[in-house]
Amino acid sequence: MRTGNYVNQQKGEIRYRAFIPNELPLDFVIDSELQTLLSKADQALGRLDSIGEIVPDVDFFILMYVRKEATLSSQIEGTQATFVDVLKAEAKVKDLEIHKDVDEILNYINAMNYGLERLKDLPLSLRLIKEIHTKLLHGVRGEWKTPGDFRTSQNWVGGSSVRNATFVPPPESELMRLMGNLEKYFHDIKPTPILIKTGVIHAHFETIHPFLDGNGRIGRLLITFYLCQQNVLKQPLLYLSEFFKEYRQVYYDKLNAYRENDDIEGWLKFYLEAVMVTAEKAVTTSRKIIKLREEDTHKVASLGRSSGRGIRLLNYLYKKPLITIRGVEKVVGLKNPNALNLVSKLEKIGILKEITGKSRNRIYSYDGYVKLFSVPEN
Repeated sequence: MRTGNYVNQQKGEIRYRAFIPNELPLDFVIDSELQTLLSKADQALGRLDSIGEIVPDVDFFILMYVRKEATLSSQIEGTQATFVDVLKAEAKVKDLEIHKDVDEILNYINAMNYGLERLKDLPLSLRLIKEIHTKLLHGVRGEWKTPGDFRTSQNWVGGSSVRNATFVPPPESELMRLMGNLEKYFHDIKPTPILIKTGVIHAHFETIHPFLDGNGRIGRLLITFYLCQQNVLKQPLLYLSEFFKEYRQVYYDKLNAYRENDDIEGWLKFYLEAVMVTAEKAVTTSRKIIKLREEDTHKVASLGRSSGRGIRLLNYLYKKPLITIRGVEKVVGLKNPNALNLVSKLEKIGILKEITGKSRNRIYSYDGYVKLFSVPEN
């Protein structure tokens, strides 16, 4: 087997088989189908990377995508909080309907932003991975599972025990050797297409499963981190969790076939399709944002004496698209009822939409913008 082999293990009276992956690099065949997908994915990624030059305030665009990625990647692992919950929490909106595990998504956002900032001074490494893991699990479900430390016990995926698990990663005795090899592979200069290498890194990391919790989320973060470190992306714009969630069972099946059936090529084809589809969707969204911004700026500019403050509020909404009347007061420097009057005008021209249905403590959404980043329900 190119990817590795199952090895019998025994701890006390417990017997089981754990998968021990081979060290990287692995041998695989780039056939015509894989080469075609690689070419299409490279082209789509190039178009995605160029949108930073055409989207106004690309940092706001990235911020929304980070929120979306954090929501979806966390939902893959069972988090119930939604994209709107995240927007409400960040806007510090008091709403009893916000799901309690929204902090897991906020941690993911924090971990991603922290990692991207650290990459400016620290190369992708085991040290950085541990630091990101600490941020991910701080104060949330799983915080007792040694945040920032590789596991020192056997873990498993699926099933109630190691005996009936869907997959058993390598034992803890193999962990540091395998993670050291993965770190070396990050910086291996042998000529392997970057997208292919990124796909291998993700699958290999998930196979090693080095933490007691958070492996899926960290593994998906590694995709963006590696592409940014290799300067394939000038901006962190590629987030694959929407595709992985939509095809969740296929995602799991392809990762399992990678190690169970030695199907490296099958996994890579699925991964490259994810890159291609996701990049093309992001480019389409960026064009819609440009059109929306032009149309809505024109609408707000028609408000006469209110247009100046209206434009100021509109620009703020690209950063935080949910807002309360009190928030409007702070952003544009108006007192009630003038702030409420401005909001009413933006409602009438289709910029803002009240989303609570309450008579007090109302929350307003920049609905057209939020819909461009709509997240499928669980």
